[in-house]
Amino acid sequence: MWIYLLQGIGYGLIAASQPGPFQTYLISQTLARGWKRTLPAALAPLISDGPIILICVLVLSQVPAWLQGFLYIAGGLFILYLAYGAYKAWKNFNQSIPITESGTQQNVLKAALMNVLNPNPYIFWTLVTGPILLNGWRETPFNGIGFLAGFYMTMIGSLAAIILVFGIAARLGPKVNRVLLGISAIVLFAFGLYQLGLGFFQK
Repeated sequence: MWIYLLQGIGYGLIAASQPGPFQTYLISQTLARGWKRTLPAALAPLISDGPIILICVLVLSQVPAWLQGFLYIAGGLFILYLAYGAYKAWKNFNQSIPITESGTQQNVLKAALMNVLNPNPYIFWTLVTGPILLNGWRETPFNGIGFLAGFYMTMIGSLAAIILVFGIAARLGPKVNRVLLGISAIVLFAFGLYQLGLGFFQK
C-alpha cells in the first residue's frame, strides 16, 4: 500500500501545483473575500471528484471528443462568469469597505461546480491516475484507498497553502491587493476564452 500512497502524494502535488482555472478562482476569492472565507473551498474536490472518478474509471478508455468539447464550452462559460465577478470586485475595490460576505457553503459549491465543468480532472483521471487507482484496487482495495488518501491529503493541503500564501500577500496593502485581484480576473478571463476555443475547435 505504501507504494500507492507515495504515488498518490506525488500526483496530488502535481494536480494542485499546475496553474489552472480552479487555482486561479481560489486566488481571486482569497483576494476578494479573505483567506478565512476561501479556505473551505479547498475541500471542493472532495465534493466534485467522486462522480468524476467513478465515470472515468468505468469508462477508462478515452473521453469521447464530443463530450470533451461540450465540457470545454460549459467550463469556459462558467469561468467567464467567475472572471466577471472578479472584475466587479476589482472595479469596486475599496479597502475601507468590509470584505463581502458570501457564505462558506456558496464558495465551496461554486468551486465544486467549476471543478465539475473543468475537463482537466476528467482527462487526468482517465489517462493518468485512473489506471493507477484501478490497478491498485484490483490488487487489494487497501492499495486503492491508500492512493486516494495520499492524493487528496496532498492536493487539499497544497490548495490550502496557496490560499494562505495569497492571503498573506493581500496584507501587503490595498494597492497590491487590488493589482493581484485584477490579474486574477484577467487570468480567469483568458482561461475562459481558451476553454471556449478548445470546445468550438475540438476535432
